[in-house]
Amino acid sequence: MKKVLVSAAVVLAVIGIYAFAVPAAKPAADAAENPLKWYTFEEAVALSEKKPKKIFIDLYTDWCGWCKKMDANTFSDPKVAAYLAENYYPVKFNAEQKENIAYKGHTLKFIANHGRRGVHELAVSLLEGQLGYPSFVYLDEKQDRISISPGYKDAATMLKELRFIGGDHFKTMSYEQFVDKGGK
Repeated sequence: MKKVLVSAAVVLAVIGIYAFAVPAAKPAADAAENPLKWYTFEEAVALSEKKPKKIFIDLYTDWCGWCKKMDANTFSDPKVAAYLAENYYPVKFNAEQKENIAYKGHTLKFIANHGRRGVHELAVSLLEGQLGYPSFVYLDEKQDRISISPGYKDAATMLKELRFIGGDHFKTMSYEQFVDKGGK
């Protein structure tokens, strides 16, 4: 009886270790279904100057759980990814990154003594000092800010917002009117 219990315990331990230690394989079709390429801020600005397109900026931090959820559930959605890729230069910007950014004759830097972890000047500027993550900033083809959109959004909500800005509907109606009309 003792041998059976020990054997069962060993089998359960191996199964438990295997279940938590081996990550699930991602399907190979994932890259084909998700055509989204993220750019750095500098790359998006340079691309937009050559071929004008709006810029979508996802401001995140490494410690932000909702930011990770956006990556896993919202930005991985094929419709969201396709719309972003077609209509925007999508940018992932870590609001706490330490690298300097040269933009329009200015060097934007990390501010170490701002908050507990510090923050990058670009994040402060884009978000008008209202730091919360995730936050999304939309820039027009001339890199002027159109909108700041804070907070987690599921794929359907994000797609409506992307279409509202991407289709220039913001110029003629409110977001609420756009949603009331079907959001397409």
